[in-house]
Amino acid sequence: MPYPQTLEENPKIIFFTDFDGTITLHDNNLGFGEKLRKQGNVDTLNNKVTFRDSFWEMMESVTTPFPECIRLLCENIKLDPYFKDFYQWSREKKVPVIILSSGMTPIIRSLLVHLIGPEANDIEIVSNEVVDKAGKKKDQEDGWQLKFHDDSGFGHDKSLTIRPYVEHFATKPHDPRPTMLYAGDGVSDLSAARETDLLFAKQGRDLVTYCEREGIPFTVFEDWQSIFVTTRDILEGRKSVKRVAEEGIKQAQEGKQNVETVK
Repeated sequence: MPYPQTLEENPKIIFFTDFDGTITLHDNNLGFGEKLRKQGNVDTLNNKVTFRDSFWEMMESVTTPFPECIRLLCENIKLDPYFKDFYQWSREKKVPVIILSSGMTPIIRSLLVHLIGPEANDIEIVSNEVVDKAGKKKDQEDGWQLKFHDDSGFGHDKSLTIRPYVEHFATKPHDPRPTMLYAGDGVSDLSAARETDLLFAKQGRDLVTYCEREGIPFTVFEDWQSIFVTTRDILEGRKSVKRVAEEGIKQAQEGKQNVETVK
């Protein structure tokens, strides 16, 4: 459910998350492949190009009919093995899961239903869309193109979905405020990195590099098992967001020290 309907059941936690490389094990690499995609991510991280321009170039290189793209991705993309358990728990505990993606809604929805089941239709997705190219149809060769969510340099500025929740409780300080969490892995998540109470950043990915460079607090995750345990601990009062963040800073510092020692 979109804002403000999400708040109707007074959730204690709202979980925002990226999709490609976060819920799935790897990015889908549609278009010109993994090597060039990674180079585009590095260029975005170093402010040489916007994510919007890099992603548009990659998607424009795809000429496969759109239904065939969905079929190929459903055959090859794998879900993080612990996300399904997390999602089932979130439904039981009334923790909304909101996917904020720079991918495309029809692909994400198809993959979720294929990998999880029909209950995945209940997950809110805020993402880019797909439209027919002029004079063509999506089911034709080179017949579709990306339609960005907004006019930002990201194509989809994920903060625009999170901020209404923050502003809602800023104007209603006496309302019970849910804890807001975000999980991501890469350059498409930079716009969301500062927006929630706690950021989960995937180990070894570009989002960690960005957060360390910019001094943004985060906690590292390897898979959704650790996210599941931490989120459950927060919901049940065994850990505070502050404590998790402090542990995350300590973990990151120890990781840096270990790397320096190896060098």
